[in-house]
Amino acid sequence: MLIADMNEMEGRVFPARRRTRNLVGGQSPVICENFSMGIVELEPQGGQVPWHNQEQEEIYFVMSGEGEMCLGEERQRVSAGQLIHIPAQEFHQLTNVGDEPLTMLYCYGPAGDVAHWRQELDGTLPKAGVDAPELPDGAWPQHT
Repeated sequence: MLIADMNEMEGRVFPARRRTRNLVGGQSPVICENFSMGIVELEPQGGQVPWHNQEQEEIYFVMSGEGEMCLGEERQRVSAGQLIHIPAQEFHQLTNVGDEPLTMLYCYGPAGDVAHWRQELDGTLPKAGVDAPELPDGAWPQHT
């Protein structure tokens, strides 16, 4: 039996002011073929999963906090208890707009790393309006 304890996972801290702990895939001892899953904590007032897209379809489930979700040309406030479906290839960004941490669960499939993790760490994320589509009007700026 393989059991992983999230409380023992340090995770990765990213420049856009978030910490990601892989529950399935990535740095987790649990690896699945069909999906990856993890917990992300965005710092208050601007912590972010920056504007990016990927091959996999994905789900974000907001567990606590308040955020601004940009998906394609849409922008909307999200809060605890809400789930967002992100189609494959669709540009998206989630920003914490509250004064408390925003915690969310992500799940995407098929499994594997997504390019934006490495791009963010390397400083090579596609820039909104330059290498990628513009963010929706009024959106928090992309962390680059």
